[in-house]
Amino acid sequence: MTSSVPWTDRLSTGTEAVQEDVVRWYQSTREGKAYVPTMIWGTLQTEAYATVILGQVVDFLGIPNDVPAGVAKRMQRQRVLYDGEHHYDVVLGEQALYTNIGGPDVMRDQIERLLRELDLASLTLGILPSTARVDLFPVHGFNIYGDGDGDRAHVELVSSSVDVTEQSELALYGKAFAALSSAASYGDAAEGLLRKARSFWADAPLQG
Repeated sequence: MTSSVPWTDRLSTGTEAVQEDVVRWYQSTREGKAYVPTMIWGTLQTEAYATVILGQVVDFLGIPNDVPAGVAKRMQRQRVLYDGEHHYDVVLGEQALYTNIGGPDVMRDQIERLLRELDLASLTLGILPSTARVDLFPVHGFNIYGDGDGDRAHVELVSSSVDVTEQSELALYGKAFAALSSAASYGDAAEGLLRKARSFWADAPLQG
């Protein structure tokens, strides 16, 4: 089964209520997976990075501006990384390290945060190099929530969010994640890609 909800409906009162839903998803997910090709996974975003992202959502959709409240909820959701009860397998596209969200200072601080969290017991963080050969055609980002391969895949489109619960479809998301993660860099190799990105932003002109 696949269900879709327009963002203008889901965010009709602002960003906080949706972030509250996401907090519950993450608290109930013991083993989660995420593929995020062009931005930083929300559960690893700094406050400054999240503020820019949610501000862009508010401006684009024309919804009520409650960005500080939405950001506070996003920061709350990050507690699952430190409570010892959850584990998340995350693959970021290398492009995510270079997509300019908020300018060089915001990006440098965000990359430094990723470097600090790279060895978290609750996190397996891979970086998919832009030149990596992947045994899969290019696909959109997605999250898998639940136990094992999860009971829901969540996809965010421009106009709506989509939840996939049909087992045969979920199996394809699990297969896609396996292909992406097998091509990703981990450990020292991932750290090298992060340090390269940090140097890029450290040397970038101070402009947005």
